[in-house]
Amino acid sequence: MNALNQAHCEACRADAPKVTDDELAELIREIPDWNIEVRDGHMELERVFLFKNFKHALAFTNAIGEIAEAEGHHPGLLTEWGKVTVTWWSHSIKGLHRNDFIMCARTDKVAEGAEGRK
Repeated sequence: MNALNQAHCEACRADAPKVTDDELAELIREIPDWNIEVRDGHMELERVFLFKNFKHALAFTNAIGEIAEAEGHHPGLLTEWGKVTVTWWSHSIKGLHRNDFIMCARTDKVAEGAEGRK
């Protein structure tokens, strides 16, 4: 079991430290299906989830919205027919914090039980 998917986010302020290169190397191994994307000069974690139709994709989007709201940490969500792109990064620090890796792991956990997943 991935310990990250059991962890909770800590409050992240604008002066919170971004993950170090060593932390990044360690944490990314725990979420191997996620990609690091660089946008507007900062790193983000992104993964695409495929579904049989829009209804299943939307249900997954809503489930991710629920865990995001519960933790007070919110992703970018792009819902399309049969596809949801989830992007996590810490807006306040314009980069990656341990919280983002926690939420990726928790997203993966939700995806394991998501109906209509391809």
